[in-house]
Amino acid sequence: MSIAGTTVVATDLDGTLLRSDLTISAPTRSMLRHLDETGIRHVIVTGRTASNCVPFFRSLRYRGLAVCGQGAQVYDVDRDILLSQAVLDRTAAQAFVARLAGRVGRLRLAVVTSGQGSEFLVTPGFSRGDERVLFPFRLVKDDDLWNRTIDKVLLRHDVLTDSELVAEAGVCCGPGLKVTHASPGIVELLPSGFDKATGLSQVCAALGAAPREVVAFGDMPNDIPMLTWAGHAVAMANGHADLKAVADEIAPPNDQDGVATVLGRLLRERVPEPTEARDIG
Repeated sequence: MSIAGTTVVATDLDGTLLRSDLTISAPTRSMLRHLDETGIRHVIVTGRTASNCVPFFRSLRYRGLAVCGQGAQVYDVDRDILLSQAVLDRTAAQAFVARLAGRVGRLRLAVVTSGQGSEFLVTPGFSRGDERVLFPFRLVKDDDLWNRTIDKVLLRHDVLTDSELVAEAGVCCGPGLKVTHASPGIVELLPSGFDKATGLSQVCAALGAAPREVVAFGDMPNDIPMLTWAGHAVAMANGHADLKAVADEIAPPNDQDGVATVLGRLLRERVPEPTEARDIG
């Protein structure tokens, strides 16, 4: 794959553009600046809500549109407004949780509330000690999860693997609901009809970019729609096996600057090294 016809590079954040400590390395920053200089647009496509992404946008000096909330939000970073947003039907979500608990037993629950001031609300027992680094959260009682408009429900189980919980949750989804696996140890319930591909396609339409002009990077099954939509799909070496199965190539791990490494190679292919003139006289 050459980047010659590429106009957009789409990247996930966690496990992809970000290192495990949630920093953005100097080589990655440099490569993103180089992309901008060549006229290629970088689009962030993440499961995080727009409000949770603001520190990363500022750190990267990111401009333009971003896809957040697993594709349910399109956020204009320059104007600090949500251009589109899909919320979860709370009644349907509560019924789903009851059905799933009836099949698998006790669930560990959290929700993400809606809007630009969204919060990550967790119930006792949900936290395993790592979430406060990934997503600043507030501890609430079980009944308080359902007091506000929500974008998604996060699920954990003490015994089932992620794949097993995804399978059981999929059986329990009613109309208007879908399940995705976005982070190790967390399964998400979302409104149906939205994913990273639908959000990215909306942004690319605004930019005048066709799917064949997009290179996409990701690490988890929730990135599969985006990678299968894009012209060139890159999975991280640290990523999930299901995502690697649909990728065109595998990048080095996120902690080894995999995005920067692949983009550097593609950009070198775009502009071949000059060759010395030979005397043919």
